[in-house]
Amino acid sequence: IVSIAHRLSTVKDANKIVYMEYGKIIEIGSFDELINLKGAFYNLWNNQHSGS
Repeated sequence: IVSIAHRLSTVKDANKIVYMEYGKIIEIGSFDELINLKGAFYNLWNNQHSGS
C-alpha cells in the first residue's frame, strides 16, 4: 500500500517511509530511523510539531 500524507503523524507507524522533495527521494527508512538521521524528515517533523 502506498500512502501520501501531509500530516507526518499519519505515517508514524508505517514500516517504511520514503521522504521526497520535488519528485526526488531524499530519505528512506522507518520513522525512528529517519528521526535518528536528523535530516530532512526530522526537520519537517520538528517544524510540524513545534507550532511553526
